[in-house]
Amino acid sequence: MSAETLAIVNAPATQDPNAHKVHVWDLPIRIFHWGLVGAVATALITGKLGGNWMELHGKTGLLIIGLLTFRLCWGVLGSQTARFSQFVKGPASIRAYLRGQWQGLGHNPLGAVSVLALLGLLLIQTGLGLFGNDEISFTGPLISLVNDDFALTLTGLHRRLAFAIYGLLGLHIAAIVFYVWVRRHNIVKPMLTGQQAAPPGTKEPAQASWAALVISLALAGLAVWAGSGVWLSH
Repeated sequence: MSAETLAIVNAPATQDPNAHKVHVWDLPIRIFHWGLVGAVATALITGKLGGNWMELHGKTGLLIIGLLTFRLCWGVLGSQTARFSQFVKGPASIRAYLRGQWQGLGHNPLGAVSVLALLGLLLIQTGLGLFGNDEISFTGPLISLVNDDFALTLTGLHRRLAFAIYGLLGLHIAAIVFYVWVRRHNIVKPMLTGQQAAPPGTKEPAQASWAALVISLALAGLAVWAGSGVWLSH
């Protein structure tokens, strides 16, 4: 699951259907979020099942690589709330948020840490999987680039790192429960509708251009192609 839903506005939540709302999450971010949720869940399940499921596990890993590449590109070229420059702040911002002194749209400073941690962890995990070897029926698409001993070492790291992913997912679910049940702030709905309640007068975040979307999709496709290893046969 993605940490995108950890984004909130540091203001009292409201259930008033007539409350002022702004378009916080654009469609590409929402598709990325739910696509990553499904892909990571599939990868974890098929990895546990093993056997014939490993083929789907490998293909899902490539899908995750494409999604992550898109998110990294969108974090530079995308809409205002999706850009890393908008929500990645220093320790001072985190302290201000913990003191209740932060206000803004999109990811709060603490949620930003979760976003970066999850993106980084998944990038490492999928990268290791490209060189995997279960010594039964599955080998990663780029395994020919490394020797057998190194491939086994990377496979071991890939398996152990899965526990770190479980830990982050547990924290993610706990955060959702806390905000929904304790703070009475629905942080899931904005990732479905794209809209979020905001103080009156809040300006709409700037949206990305079609060119940014095309570039991000193209680079994501290139990453999947590179990770698939089809170029090694030419």
